[in-house]
Amino acid sequence: MSNQYFDFKGFRIEQDRCSMKVGTDGVLLGAWFPMEWGKTVLDVGCGTGLVAIMAAQRGAASVTAVEIDPEASEQAFQNAANSEWSDRIFVQCADFAHFTAQIRFDRIVSNPPYFRDSLRCPDQGRNAARHNDSLSYETLVRCSAALLAPDGLLCVVLPYDAVGEFTKCASGLGLNLCHETDVVTAPGKQPKRSLLAYGFGSRGLRKDVLAICGEDGKETSGYINLVKDFYLKY
Repeated sequence: MSNQYFDFKGFRIEQDRCSMKVGTDGVLLGAWFPMEWGKTVLDVGCGTGLVAIMAAQRGAASVTAVEIDPEASEQAFQNAANSEWSDRIFVQCADFAHFTAQIRFDRIVSNPPYFRDSLRCPDQGRNAARHNDSLSYETLVRCSAALLAPDGLLCVVLPYDAVGEFTKCASGLGLNLCHETDVVTAPGKQPKRSLLAYGFGSRGLRKDVLAICGEDGKETSGYINLVKDFYLKY
């Protein structure tokens, strides 16, 4: 992988102007969140535009991508414009805390900043992308609840140890956890990340585990089937 860009099957992500580069978290979220043709999607903190473009590739009727950092939002706009789904992706440079829309979205997705009270690095853009000072869990949930369709889903990828905190915050605003996929590097390992979907009302909870590699060290069929429409190597 070049530090300047990352090639996927259907598009290229230029990332030289973005503090946070393409990573596994974003790819997993973009491939995992429940999606059907014709849905409206809001990508919060879109960064390079990766998840927004993946949503369009998966059949979203329209994707609105919001990013607070001007450099990143401009690069997300260019990445979207250079994709074959440019007519369905709309990038806006905005603070999500003050974002408004004329519609309610079927899916709201976010790979949010997740570090609290940890050491900062000299790169202020990277700090904003990694630390949740600029987009707290509370702000993400509160604003998403106001923008989500009644039967819509809020889908996020988080550190495994943050699931309880985020779920408590969401339930306080009527959004209940309905699907949790814990991501492990190999069977028997402690989960590092969780893919989570929340919706209004009582829907029951589906829980499962996604192992990236099996005991033999090879990538599992479950992981390959999830990301094969995007990664060039499959």
